[in-house]
Amino acid sequence: MNKTNAMRLLDAAKISYTTREYVVAEDNYFGVQVAKNFKMSADQVFKTLVTKGDKNGYNIFCIPINCELDLKKAAIVSKNKKIEMILMKDLLQVTGYIRGGCSPIGMKKKFPTYIDETAMIFEEIGISAGVRGCEIVLSGYELCAYLEATFHDLS
Repeated sequence: MNKTNAMRLLDAAKISYTTREYVVAEDNYFGVQVAKNFKMSADQVFKTLVTKGDKNGYNIFCIPINCELDLKKAAIVSKNKKIEMILMKDLLQVTGYIRGGCSPIGMKKKFPTYIDETAMIFEEIGISAGVRGCEIVLSGYELCAYLEATFHDLS
């Protein structure tokens, strides 16, 4: 596989990571199955969600693939009164990524980013490499520092 923008940015920052590829099922995207294929816990593989708040615009949330984002908690940590998921049709325009390939690394703009605190219990976590069919596995702490993100209870 060719290097993605997310991989190039991690290389430039000298952050250690590995990649794992998987077969994409076009009709379905089941993150839990991806985790099983990698022999990782579903709690250890994270999805990237993009929201829009009423006060500060777009926010990025990384949570385990088997969890749902608690919008009330998300609003509180992002200092919004109300927050909602963006429409799928807007994802590419806002982030530069498509559904199933949205990485918190290398978006078109730098957005406030929040990572579920469960990332701290694992030596490594998986996140999208910025393309469907590939995950980046790295330290949650290094990801957090690189993104200038913060850890919170989000689900």
